[in-house]
Amino acid sequence: MAKTDLSSYDNSWYNPGASFVKRTLWHFVHHLVFTHGFLPISSLKIVLLRVFGAKVGKGVNIKPSINIKYPWLLEIGNYVWIGEKVWIDNLAKVTIGNDVCLSQGAMLLTGNHNYKIPTFDLIAGEILLEEGVWVGARSIVCPGVSCFSHSILSVNSVATKDLETYGIYQGNPAVKVKSREISQE
Repeated sequence: MAKTDLSSYDNSWYNPGASFVKRTLWHFVHHLVFTHGFLPISSLKIVLLRVFGAKVGKGVNIKPSINIKYPWLLEIGNYVWIGEKVWIDNLAKVTIGNDVCLSQGAMLLTGNHNYKIPTFDLIAGEILLEEGVWVGARSIVCPGVSCFSHSILSVNSVATKDLETYGIYQGNPAVKVKSREISQE
């Protein structure tokens, strides 16, 4: 039976889309400003994300202690909330639409590994969160998944497949449990 051989792992094909200098600078800025809880100023984080190539809309609220792998692979719409300890591990593009909420500890993971081959090759897939999506606390969106308009991924759930418009999903793997209804007050 074949075995995993990590000594043969080679992801030299992967290009994060920025120079070594830019990636290194981002590493230090990210560590000093984003991952620590002692700098709660959202507007400074937004400016820095834009400086490093992210597209960020208006009214975005970024809480302390978040991780963003590569800002130049990130688009954030208007009035987005990003909660404490959110991890955007964007080896591929992540697009976050308007009025999206990423609750505390949510993870957007664009990378995985091919466990079917000995070299355990890297696999990357884009993530799309359309308008009005809510990713609940400690939930995970996996590589290549789209969460369509106003869908909800409930607390501590794992989206391994696309979420339908206005669907509410729960579990690991997440399954649709009902439809979202928003009342007109």
